[in-house]
Amino acid sequence: MAVVSSAHALADCCQGAVPALLPFLIAANGWSYATASALVLGGTVASSIVQPVFGHVADRRSLSWLMPAGIFVAAVGVGLAAVAPSFPLTFAAVVVSGLGVAAFHPEGSRYANYLSGARRATGMSLFSLGGNAGFALGPAFVTPAVALLGLPGALLIAVPGTAVALWIALELPRLNGFQPARGAAAGPGGSGLPARPDQDDDWASFGRLGVVIAARTFLFYGMLTFVPLYFVDVLGRSEATGNTALVVFLAGGAVGTLVGGRLADRIGRRPVVIGSLALATPLVLAFLAAPAAVATPLLFVAGAAVISSFSVTVVMGQEYLPNRIGVASGVTLGLAIGLGGLGAPLLGLLADAHGLELALFVAALLPIVGVAATLTLPRERRGGRIESAPA
Repeated sequence: MAVVSSAHALADCCQGAVPALLPFLIAANGWSYATASALVLGGTVASSIVQPVFGHVADRRSLSWLMPAGIFVAAVGVGLAAVAPSFPLTFAAVVVSGLGVAAFHPEGSRYANYLSGARRATGMSLFSLGGNAGFALGPAFVTPAVALLGLPGALLIAVPGTAVALWIALELPRLNGFQPARGAAAGPGGSGLPARPDQDDDWASFGRLGVVIAARTFLFYGMLTFVPLYFVDVLGRSEATGNTALVVFLAGGAVGTLVGGRLADRIGRRPVVIGSLALATPLVLAFLAAPAAVATPLLFVAGAAVISSFSVTVVMGQEYLPNRIGVASGVTLGLAIGLGGLGAPLLGLLADAHGLELALFVAALLPIVGVAATLTLPRERRGGRIESAPA
């Protein structure tokens, strides 16, 4: 679990580095909010929309080598994006980096599932913790590197990327030993979940879960993209202060992920998702109303609320599709998150027209939609069984 979580950290470090680069790229190139946020869209679409394809393939044949290869491509892509001489080339480099992230996630979540045993939510929270830590490390790594060396400093991210890719490549033989016997797994190619002949795939509930994830992720990417810019342009602080605030937001999410996973194994997945989303809206609105000195601590608590249900919804998706764990992982970690990430450029247009405060205010209201969708999802019985959805 330490291996796959560390690899997850590096993969998501590359994603977290892109929003942290935006203030520097805007300052260097004079881009608008909408133009700069399109980079987040490009990376999100590339890293998310194609994940179900990788997951579909993984349901038939595990391709564990995609984990180290994806990490290497993701890290090199981010570094090249910072030094590309034009917006199209910057966009292309971000997309290539996103494809590397997409290649890693379905296989990474599959191995996290193998290692989790019966406590899937707790195990997936540890895997997700690596990702949350990586998102936080992205701006923490990029900001001082670019501040000291200029935009070429972002190329340094290729160093830990290469090191972690080599590490996980060397660990693959040992990790492959945790795969269940093909005959013990559900699905045509062995999904890694215990066979559940008494359970069919619940595509209806899985579809509603996608709405929950997209609504939450709309707010997440709004915060990820615009928190550094909000501190610079609205609160009048430096780029370093803005990226520090983003690190605080993501650090809160890391704590929330651990708490959310443990609670989900104790009291159920659905209550944790409802509680986290119900808290997210008032906490983000409080952040927008607070002065700079109070805004940063509020971001920690808001991050815990917004991000705490990420790992829980991945497990819910795997439980709704017990015979298609690869597809479930690809959608919950990828497609649904990507659809939420499509909101970033829309918020950018709104910010250009009416200001960052209004854009973030609109994003803060989206978890309300997520709460409503979660209330339609089935409750869990003891032992991981799923009841029918409420009428």
